[in-house]
Amino acid sequence: MNDQRPNKQPNSRDCFVCGVENPYGLKLNFFETVPGEIVVETIVPDYYQGYPSIVHGGIVACLVDEALGRAQMGNDQDKPRFMYTAKLTIQYRQPVPTNKPIQVIASAVKSKKRFATSKAKIYGPEGDLLVEAEALLVDVPEDVITSVDLEALGWQVYPDIEG
Repeated sequence: MNDQRPNKQPNSRDCFVCGVENPYGLKLNFFETVPGEIVVETIVPDYYQGYPSIVHGGIVACLVDEALGRAQMGNDQDKPRFMYTAKLTIQYRQPVPTNKPIQVIASAVKSKKRFATSKAKIYGPEGDLLVEAEALLVDVPEDVITSVDLEALGWQVYPDIEG
């Protein structure tokens, strides 16, 4: 077991998945446990349900989509690798429960010049496999990245908030 504290990745202010100020967002924190591996632990509230007590499939897709890209991002806050999802494949093995702890783990698989692949899994409160996903990712074009002011977006590592 690794007893080193994992590296927290930056959040933004307004992103639906990681935005710390988005009132409708998931406000997730992502941690790089080892290079190319991302872990997030969360409890999804009922207001993101599809069926009673079950997380909506679109929200599940958001969870894995963000984690898959972040597995390729690295932990360099000043020069992250931002990627678009070109193809996302999800296998919903069991319903993802609301109001119970879940864990998302994503791993970088391959990385080429402009493309990459990642895999992710969501585990339930008892450690059972709920979801498997994989993605083909493509780099956000350099001109798009250079036109964005990351500081203005609030792209930074925020302190943990005890709730």
